[in-house]
Amino acid sequence: MFFFDTSRATRKVETEIPESEWVARAGKGDEDAFVRLAAHYRPRIWSTASRFARTRPELEDLVQDLLLKLWRGLPGYRSDAPFEHWVMTVAVRGCYDFLRSNRRRRESESLVNPMERRDDRDPSDDRARSRREAWETVSLLLERLEAKDRLVITLLDLEERGVRETAALTGWTESNVKVRAHRARKKMREFLTELGLEP
Repeated sequence: MFFFDTSRATRKVETEIPESEWVARAGKGDEDAFVRLAAHYRPRIWSTASRFARTRPELEDLVQDLLLKLWRGLPGYRSDAPFEHWVMTVAVRGCYDFLRSNRRRRESESLVNPMERRDDRDPSDDRARSRREAWETVSLLLERLEAKDRLVITLLDLEERGVRETAALTGWTESNVKVRAHRARKKMREFLTELGLEP
């Protein structure tokens, strides 16, 4: 698989050259220009992908796949929308495709908790244990949702994006986002009841 090594680029796109120039160069096949853009956006892509991956290797593979989608899609990018918005749209839709295609295989794997810190692993720490238990409950509930339901809950509730932004990223209407979120939350409450936990 083609690997984008973003370590050879700075974290931020160089200020003396506007981002639009890097985008134009990358769109024409300039790999170095794309690597600079990828280094800049990789933390945001990583953060979004971490909501969907179950293991660290899976997360790393997913991020590489998303970068590859961006690379392949760049010739079709039109500057009528901000580049950052296009990047995140490709990332979110790529995560949705990943969820759909990997659901069965991943049912028994544990979720990567992007919030976990080293001190959270101390079993004697009550706060850490509570955080861990809460995250395990959330991940269990999310795993039982269909891919679209899980995507909308992740964007709205975990990433705290607005309805309008969620609609733009997914390509759904705002009404569809609201209805799907309402139904997904209802399903999650039902799952909690099944587990013997109060919603």
